[in-house]
Amino acid sequence: MRSIVTVLLLLVSVASHAADKPNVLFIAVDDMRPDLGCYGAGFVTSPNLDRLAASGVTFTRAYCQQAVCSPSRTSLLTGKRPDTTQVHDLVTHFRDTIPDTVTLPQIFKRNGYQAVGMGKIYHGGYDDEASWSEPHRSPKGTKGYAIPENQKIVEASRAKGKARGLEGKALQRAGRGPATESADVPDDAYHDGAVAEMAIESLETFAHGDEPFFLAVGFVKPHLPFVSPKKYWDLYDRQSFALPGNYDVPTKDAPPFAGTNWGELRNYSDIPENGALDADKALELIHGYYAALSYTDAQIGKLLDALDEQNLAENTIVVVWGDHGWKLGDHGMWCKHTNYELDAHVPLIMRAPGKQAGIQSERLVEFVDIYPTLAELAGLDAPSDLEGTSFAPLLDDPNRPWKAAAFSQYPRAHERQQLMGYSMATDRHRLTRWADRENPSKLVATELYDHETDPAENVNVAEHPEYAKTLAELSALAEKGWRGVRDELKK
Repeated sequence: MRSIVTVLLLLVSVASHAADKPNVLFIAVDDMRPDLGCYGAGFVTSPNLDRLAASGVTFTRAYCQQAVCSPSRTSLLTGKRPDTTQVHDLVTHFRDTIPDTVTLPQIFKRNGYQAVGMGKIYHGGYDDEASWSEPHRSPKGTKGYAIPENQKIVEASRAKGKARGLEGKALQRAGRGPATESADVPDDAYHDGAVAEMAIESLETFAHGDEPFFLAVGFVKPHLPFVSPKKYWDLYDRQSFALPGNYDVPTKDAPPFAGTNWGELRNYSDIPENGALDADKALELIHGYYAALSYTDAQIGKLLDALDEQNLAENTIVVVWGDHGWKLGDHGMWCKHTNYELDAHVPLIMRAPGKQAGIQSERLVEFVDIYPTLAELAGLDAPSDLEGTSFAPLLDDPNRPWKAAAFSQYPRAHERQQLMGYSMATDRHRLTRWADRENPSKLVATELYDHETDPAENVNVAEHPEYAKTLAELSALAEKGWRGVRDELKK
């Protein structure tokens, strides 16, 4: 009898311990700049992200490590910076460069969690089997376009590409339709609506299980093409949009390689191969971007509702992040692929049981910080080689003293020279130093922006005499790098 009681007590103890472990709902959004109601963008319809912000902490100064999909996501999911992962492009996989690294979902899996991923978490086509408890999933049967005429454009473009001998990613790039689509279809006619349905089914399963979960859900909108159901386009009046104040105006005195030719957008069938876009097309794209953003916001709302309906919300950490920013004609450019604030600055919202709610943190945080933060919140021992800093203390005291700088980078080829732009954001400034990748001590160009007087980064003041002292001080901080900033924080 005593042995039976002992076994029962042990089972109760194990069940209680499992129940104490917080779940994690980890939501990735592609190309989402921090234009949301909770970030002060009152013209954007984002009620679900706004309600998440009202119950969590919104980080107003969060930064990615490189403003393009795979390098950014790889840094976040490994807790390591691009120079360590050696992932600076869309084809290198981190398992080829740092094969033994333990990823964020993998550390949860190793600690008894059901680690499940669906939609776009790692860069498309480059998933990581070791990260998950079961094979990664994406919806089958959804198409990029819902309107038959647009589907025919894609089919014709791909037929031409095949005739030219293209295959794989090259064929996919060649076979693109228009940059926007508004179709009168239900949410699950497109990829993200179907992903949301899959995630809801997983939450329902988890609610009846005994193991804690780490559920990673990746949404692809508002990535190009800007396609979404018509009802989300109808949320906006195109006439209410305006072109950016620096539309088609390059940054003054910036080096020629600081910007990008936005070739990603030019691949679409209704975009000219060269030259600027006319105002009507630009406004159509802006309209389409925010319609797609509101579409994704609605899908996130369905997941938040499911947490409530399954009685999971009180014991689930929710984190939403956009992998990098995006330009909408700013500086005469579209897309990402630069070190400018519009590309490196990202949205980040986190809600954790027992932590602050409805608060903004203005402290500098980075994507490499998310891994150690979630590990700490879950009571897990994070690997010792992570290159970020847990910002869990900011969830209790959002505006306590914190790190002095956040670091990003972007590679560029210029006149047969391979360059790396190392960029650093502080409370007031952005310093970008362009170095030869073969000889990093050789500086090729410098950019300095004063966000207090020039938040849009319209003028590079690195050569302005009145900024000489500031430039010297920031350069010294940049020389210390992220390790120096981290060490100062630990003191």
